Amino acid sequence: MTDTLTGKVAFVTGGAQGIGAAISARLAEEGATVVVGDLNTGDPGTVALDVTDPASVAAAAKTTVERHGRVDILVNNAGISNDTPTLDHSDEEWHRIIGVNLTGAFFASREFGRHLESGGAIVNISSIAALLAGRPERHVAYDVSKAGIIALTRTLGVEWAPRGIRVNAVAPGYTDTPILRNVGSSAPEVLDEWRSQVPQSRLIDPDEIASVVTYLASPGASAITGQVVVADAGYTASA
Repeated sequence: MTDTLTGKVAFVTGGAQGIGAAISARLAEEGATVVVGDLNTGDPGTVALDVTDPASVAAAAKTTVERHGRVDILVNNAGISNDTPTLDHSDEEWHRIIGVNLTGAFFASREFGRHLESGGAIVNISSIAALLAGRPERHVAYDVSKAGIIALTRTLGVEWAPRGIRVNAVAPGYTDTPILRNVGSSAPEVLDEWRSQVPQSRLIDPDEIASVVTYLASPGASAITGQVVVADAGYTASA
């Protein structure tokens, strides 16, 4: 623990599990007061949040500022995926995935951005799926949503630079989350294929993604904005 974020208030969407939980824990270790926004509100420190509902997002931002007097960091982590061939992809599934992954990040950036002051930071979670077509999985809506996250990051990074607010993104590779472990249980050959495509021959630990997010949110990254940091154990470099 280096206390690089002492005095800062951070809000993490979808922070109750997986990468989001690792991010929340790491930000807290660095001294930030962390508020988790999630549909799962079992923990008393979690604020009820449906990122697809602009009223819910606005209420979460208002609650955070009322409780803590400020908000300095927003991590747009909430996301869902699927594995559906494009010709079988329903309209409902498309709208649901785009709504959570991309529209939700826009809503949160807009509402929390009203409260961010100079020195504030937003870190968006994209994916290597925004950069390369995945295989053997098929998730066109997910890929498009994560590519949109990169465009959102660059646009806001430039637009809000005069306000002193930095906006960056992390594009994780295959990360050891409950979702991937479920894939490994039901289709171990798929997980083995993914692992074989990674130059480091391994899955990424959620804490490794959390480290990158924490750095981008910290004063040490003060000259970095509108950028995408790829954390994929060499996957995209070897593609």
